[in-house]
Amino acid sequence: MSVQRKVKDTAQEETRRVQNLARDAVQSKAWLYPIKGIYYFLSHRSLQRPLQSKLLPAITMGIGIFASMFFFTYLPQAALLAIFNGPVAALNAALLVLSESSTIFMVSAKAFLIEDSLVDTFDGTLVSKGQTELLASQRQVKAGGDPIARLGKLVTKPFQRFMPSAIIRYLMYLPLNFIPVVGTVIFIILQGKKSGPMAHARYFQLKKMSNSQREQYVEKRRGAYTSFGVVANLFEMIPVVGVFFAFTNATGAALWAADHETQDTTAPALREQSQNAKEL
Repeated sequence: MSVQRKVKDTAQEETRRVQNLARDAVQSKAWLYPIKGIYYFLSHRSLQRPLQSKLLPAITMGIGIFASMFFFTYLPQAALLAIFNGPVAALNAALLVLSESSTIFMVSAKAFLIEDSLVDTFDGTLVSKGQTELLASQRQVKAGGDPIARLGKLVTKPFQRFMPSAIIRYLMYLPLNFIPVVGTVIFIILQGKKSGPMAHARYFQLKKMSNSQREQYVEKRRGAYTSFGVVANLFEMIPVVGVFFAFTNATGAALWAADHETQDTTAPALREQSQNAKEL
């Protein structure tokens, strides 16, 4: 009975934790920033320049990876999933190959093709939102011109986006897809939980946060970062055009960072005004 009670208590505690995470994720509205990033990116033509020079090679790379993955891996995986998933195996196998292909594509593209362009997009968005002071210690910012034209030489090299641990984590979570429907949902959520904070790697660098400071900062906003990561990953899973969403996600992440800075700046002033009002 003691063991059963412990199992029950653990299950209830985990359920509450998941419920709290889901509530925080929804209430934070961080999941809206990838969507805001699409609108902002499309409405500010200067932010599109870093993508334009990389678009053709990225699309070519994407078509090659997706076509090869479906040709060589779809049928074997569909046959294996049929053992566990039954009638929905074909759909789950397609989703799985899409996820695998998009992961290979995005890791390869970010590591070898678009990393610097994504940094320019993130920084350019910060400039367009008036956050030049945030960039000042890490990058030269020129006067006048559009946000991308104002970006000068990098003072420090941005964090590397290619992380072997991300691939290892992905492979560890992959067996979840054997669970029909629910397993795929859990897989996407876990991927979002890990990738969400990575979207702000550049922001953490600009803020000069240590590893422990970054971990504390993310933990306080775990639901928000998970929701951002889930939506951003879903966009980047779209075949071939996922590279476009990598840029809009960078824009959305920068918009979120700019809002963090605005809130951090205005909150003390609002508290002071409130305190003065009480004293009066």
